[in-house]
Amino acid sequence: MRALVVDDDDLVRSNVAEVLSNEGWEVTEAGSAERALELLSRNVWSLVFCDVRLSAKNDREGYDVLRNFTEQQPAAQIILMTGHGSAVGALDAVSSGAYDYLMKPFEIDDVKRISQAVRRGIEKRARRSISDELPNLAVYTSDIELIGVSAAFVEVMKLVGRVAATNLPVLITGESGTGKEIVARAIHRRGPRADKPFVAVNCGALPAELIESELFGHVRGSFTGATVDRRGLWQEADQGTVFLDEITETTLGFQVKLLRALQEGEIRRVGSNQTMRVDVRVIAATNRDAEEEMRQGRFRQDLLYRLNAVTIHLPPLRERRDDIRPLAKYFADRTIGAEAGPIGFSKEALWMLENYEWPGNIRELENAIVRATALCDQVVRPEDLPERIRRSFKTPIKETNGPRGAPSSDDEILLPLSEVERRHILRVLTSTGGNKQAAARMLGIDRTTLQRKLERYELDGS
Repeated sequence: MRALVVDDDDLVRSNVAEVLSNEGWEVTEAGSAERALELLSRNVWSLVFCDVRLSAKNDREGYDVLRNFTEQQPAAQIILMTGHGSAVGALDAVSSGAYDYLMKPFEIDDVKRISQAVRRGIEKRARRSISDELPNLAVYTSDIELIGVSAAFVEVMKLVGRVAATNLPVLITGESGTGKEIVARAIHRRGPRADKPFVAVNCGALPAELIESELFGHVRGSFTGATVDRRGLWQEADQGTVFLDEITETTLGFQVKLLRALQEGEIRRVGSNQTMRVDVRVIAATNRDAEEEMRQGRFRQDLLYRLNAVTIHLPPLRERRDDIRPLAKYFADRTIGAEAGPIGFSKEALWMLENYEWPGNIRELENAIVRATALCDQVVRPEDLPERIRRSFKTPIKETNGPRGAPSSDDEILLPLSEVERRHILRVLTSTGGNKQAAARMLGIDRTTLQRKLERYELDGS
């Protein structure tokens, strides 16, 4: 029951250490990666809280500590802490063997929750006399286009990191344009099949009469036009991963054959009497409510339960507005190219981007930024954005018996929601006497999101 807290910030280190001590742990503190690695060889550690950025010179020293601990003491549970967190950082950490990934500022309850969960795991292993070792995965910088810093997306990436190392089938749900295929590729790249094929199939784009042939192949003469034997995409993905997008668009007849392929690990080409074994991991996705499709009789219950061993729900962009700014910058930089210089955004354009509802999600945002960067002169302004975005912030106001001085223009722009939000947060903080935790509960958001808003609106010193 030994715990190690590694952080170059004395206050954070002592606070975490105090919480763990109160929870019954024997705690040791270290202010650097070098000191942590020195302590690694001296004792057996059950729990390690380690900051990612332990010095100004190296912003990944925490990952060095993680790698050494997973190699030398794989039973230790490592929690990475960071004040510069992101969704990809969470994915990197968890898929590399970290138990959890905390974004600063976090709450005392977060430390207690992890402490108690690790303690229960130790007690359970002691009863079974079995050592459950973490997978020893190499730490590397992400090359995946997963941009985001919002708490909602970070939690999704933690789950992605945990499920990637398994062979379980995964069902990814979310609205159109939320990046389901990108997440599916992330699962594949972080798993044991990373060096094998990843085959993506859009089930909704294939005619019902051809989907079986496309996936499982056919033999010559099985139907008109089948002049040669043909391997299907399922066989092309042998030892790798098949991604079935829009899975709820398939017919019930095909779903029966798909279920057999999942259950038995065997396929049969169209027109053939022979089966062949194919080893694939299946990741499916849908933008519909799969449970409702099942209740309506359009999707087989047994297939749904076979596919959703793990379900990952991608939140729409309107529920992760903290990610809009970094996504916009990423799309702008990628579109214009480094040689053309950086693209800036005016305050008004950023406000529109961050407050638009984005029914098309990330795909719609990307299209909007591509258009804006093509039209702008190094700075994106409201007039560079698509008309549908600009129009959404204009409300017709009729010349009726309204209050004196009411605007009469049909193109009156409403006051910024950011200012409304700023004032509301200030009122809530005043009512709670400056208690941020209570204010976050009253606002219906987590403490990390509130802290970002306070910094954005320069209320942190209020």
